[in-house]
Amino acid sequence: MATVTSVLMFLTVTAYLSAAQLPHPHVGEETLRAAGRCVAAVATRFWRPRSSVILLTDGSTSPSTVFTELGCLGAPWGVTVFQVPAEVISSNLTESRMAQVVTHARQVRQVSWLVMVVVVSDDPTFLAASAEWAIKGHLLLWANRLLAITRRPLSDLRHLHTSFSMMNAMLLILDASSRCEMYVHLPYSARDEQPLQVATWSTHHGLALNTRLPLYPDKFSRFVEAPQLVVAAEEFQPHVIVQTRTSALSFLGPMAEALHLLARSLNFTYTFLRPPDGSWGVKLPDGSWTGMVGMVGRKEADIGLGPFAVTSVRAEMVDFTYPILVDYGRILARRGRPEVDPWSFLLPFTPEVWVGTLAVLLLVLSTVAVMQRCSARMTAPRDRWLGDTLFTYSRVLLQQDARGCSRLWWERLVLGGWMLLMLVLTRSYSGTLTSILAVRYVPEPFQTLRALLDSPRVTLVWEANTMYVQYFRSVDSGIFREVMDSEKAGRIKYVKSTEYTYMRDHLVRQGKHVFLGEDLSSKVLMAQDFSNTGACDFYTSRDKFLPFMFAMIGQKESPLVPALSQRIQTMTEAGLYWHWLENMIPNSTSCVRAASKIFVESPLQIPNLWGVFVVLAGGHIVALLGFGSELLTAPLH
Repeated sequence: MATVTSVLMFLTVTAYLSAAQLPHPHVGEETLRAAGRCVAAVATRFWRPRSSVILLTDGSTSPSTVFTELGCLGAPWGVTVFQVPAEVISSNLTESRMAQVVTHARQVRQVSWLVMVVVVSDDPTFLAASAEWAIKGHLLLWANRLLAITRRPLSDLRHLHTSFSMMNAMLLILDASSRCEMYVHLPYSARDEQPLQVATWSTHHGLALNTRLPLYPDKFSRFVEAPQLVVAAEEFQPHVIVQTRTSALSFLGPMAEALHLLARSLNFTYTFLRPPDGSWGVKLPDGSWTGMVGMVGRKEADIGLGPFAVTSVRAEMVDFTYPILVDYGRILARRGRPEVDPWSFLLPFTPEVWVGTLAVLLLVLSTVAVMQRCSARMTAPRDRWLGDTLFTYSRVLLQQDARGCSRLWWERLVLGGWMLLMLVLTRSYSGTLTSILAVRYVPEPFQTLRALLDSPRVTLVWEANTMYVQYFRSVDSGIFREVMDSEKAGRIKYVKSTEYTYMRDHLVRQGKHVFLGEDLSSKVLMAQDFSNTGACDFYTSRDKFLPFMFAMIGQKESPLVPALSQRIQTMTEAGLYWHWLENMIPNSTSCVRAASKIFVESPLQIPNLWGVFVVLAGGHIVALLGFGSELLTAPLH
C-alpha cells in the first residue's frame, strides 16, 4: 500500500511541477541510494501511527532509487515525492514553484500525525531554499522533523545555519565511504561555529549516538549551550522599572523577575536593548513598525519584554507568548478640593423616603374616610370634609398646628398617631441634617470618556505609540472616533512611559490634563504620590475601556515563543507574577477607593445654608402668588 501511494504521488506531483524532466546522470552512486540504510535507521526511531514521509529532490534522484530506498522506510502512511529541478531554483520561477510544493506538502502534513521531511540534494542553494520555504510555508511544526541529505562538506553549508538552527532539523552528510555523520545546529550559536555532531552511521557499526542527546533533541526545551539573547525593554511601571547607576542601566520589576526565571529555566543569558524612540510600537502608514515591536519583528532583538497588549495588528509582525495578565484602560485625574453642597439638606429625602411618607399619608386618609362613612354623625358637610381633612394632615406634615376640638374620639386618635409619626420623622431629619452640614464633597467629575469629550478645556494625555493610539486612529465610528477627532483639534498630548512622573506632577496635578492609560500604571502613580505626600490627590474613573491581554513577544515563527509560553503559563498559574507585582506597589490600595466625602468641624455659615433660604424664599413667593390670586378672584365669587 505504501509503494502504491508513493508511485501515484510521485507521478502526479512531478508532472504538475516540472514536466517530468529526466534525472541528471551521476558519476558514482546516487546520494539517496548511498544513504538509504542510514535514513531507514533514523526513521524507524520515530514512526507513529499515521506517520508519513515527504521527499523533496532537485531532480538528481532517479525514480528507481526513490521506489527502492523509500519503500524500505516502512512509513505507515507512505511516502509523497516532490521534484523541483535545480534549474527552477535558480530561475525566476522559484517563488511560485516552491509555493506550490509547500502547499501540496502541507496538505499531506495535515492528514498525518507525524511527518518526516527528507530533502536530498548536493546543491547548497536547493537545500537553503527548501529550508526557507519549510519555515515560510508553515510546513514544519515542531513535532515534525526535517532531514537534509547531502555529500557536501560542512564548509559549503554554513549558510544553512540560520534556518536549521531554528527548526527541528538535522543534517546528514555522506563521505566517500558511505559513512553518515549527523549534525544539529544549535539555536543562537555563531554562524561560523561548528554544528553539534549527535550521531554517526556506518555499515559495520550501524547507528551510534555521540552525545547524551537524542537524534532530534528538543533544542528549545533547554539550551545545550547558554546563548546570549537580546531583550528589547523599556520602562513600564509597575512591570518594568529602569534605574540608572552611573553609566549602567538596571531593569527591575515583576517582568525583570520573570525574565530572570525564564533565563535560568531555559539556560540563556541576556542583554537589554532600549528602543530609540522609547515606544512599544505601532504600524505606520507606510507599513513599517516603530518601537520594540519593530525591533523584534526586524530581528534586531530576540525577545520583547513588555508586557505587550495582544492585538491582531501586532500579530502580523511578531508572535505572542502565553498571556501574563489582563489589564484595561482608566482615566487618571486630579481630585477636586473639598466643597460645600448648599443642597445637602435634601439628601435625606431620598425617593424611598418620599414614597414611604406619601404612602402612609394615603393610608391614613383612606382609614379616616372609611371610618367617616361608617360613622352615624358627620362633623362637617360631606363636600367640605375631604378638603378639611387633607388640609389638616398636610399641616401636621409641614410642622404646623392642627385646630378643631369637635372631632370624634377616633378622629383625634388617628390624628394623634399621625402627629407622633411626623415628630419621629422630623427629629430624625434634624439629627441627620446636623451631620450633613459638616460634610465636604470632593469633586471627581471625569468618570467616563463622554465626560472628558464634553469638557473642551481638558487635554487628554496618552502614552505615545501604544495599542490605544493604534486603535482609536483606526476606528471609523463610535466614541473613539471622537477621541481621534479631539486629536485633530489639538486636545491630545503624548508622553513616553519614562515621563509618567513628570506628567503626573506637572500636567495632571494642575487640573487641566487627564491621563488615559492602564489601570495598573494609574495605581502605581497614585501609590507613589501617596508615599511622597501622604495625601490622595488623584483618582481613577469608575468607567473602564479597551481591556487587553498582555504578553511577551518573540520573532515570527520562532520556536522560542512556545518554550517561553509553557513556562509563563506555569508561572502565572502559580501566582508568582501577581506576588511580584504586589511587592512592587507599596500603598497600592491607599487611594484606590478614597472617600469622596469628608467630615469637618466648622461653624455654620451662609455658604452652608443658602440652599435652605432659597427654598424658604421660594415658598413665600408661591404663597404670595396664591394670596394675590385669591384677591383677584374674590370679586368674581
